[in-house]
Amino acid sequence: MIKIHTEKAPAAVGPYSQAIVSNGMVYTSGQIAIDPVTNTVEADDIAGQTEQIMKNLGEILKTAGSSFSKAVKTTCYLADMNDFAAFNEIYGKYFTSLPARSCVAVKTLPKNVLAEVEVIAESSL
Repeated sequence: MIKIHTEKAPAAVGPYSQAIVSNGMVYTSGQIAIDPVTNTVEADDIAGQTEQIMKNLGEILKTAGSSFSKAVKTTCYLADMNDFAAFNEIYGKYFTSLPARSCVAVKTLPKNVLAEVEVIAESSL
């Protein structure tokens, strides 16, 4: 197993890694809309938060020898299903290869963000 870490995405805030590569696959931890420079959630709407999540995931995938186009499966968590359409609009710009996906509503997310996304993708590492 290879532990993945990049300064271009938020550091893990607990006993976990940003991602792990194992047997040619990368498994990301759930990413929320934390800006890695300021270490804060700066956007207060679903579109802005989803864009930040995708930036974070993109940097982690890149460091792990992968990309959005190599995604096999995503799991998405929304604090409010009323944000589903706006979330999908941003999500669809990044996951153009249409990986399998689960999307569920949850009661709360860390730092009271509106969304969290994790990815399983092929890796070249």
